Amino acid sequence: MPEKKIFKACKNCRALVPLETATCPICNSTSFSEDWSGMVIIISQDSEVAKVFGASTPWRYAITVK
Repeated sequence: MPEKKIFKACKNCRALVPLETATCPICNSTSFSEDWSGMVIIISQDSEVAKVFGASTPWRYAITVK
């Protein structure tokens, strides 16, 4: 049985937001995809993971967005 996703991903910054969200809280984009995989949670924008990932705001992000 396919997994039901509760988040959609911003196509611009890869932030994961609830399905009912109209505007990305990170970059203000309105372009989203429900076709994403993998998740990384950034707690500190100063972490090495955040720097490698390119995340400047603590949030949950999709690793891959199609």
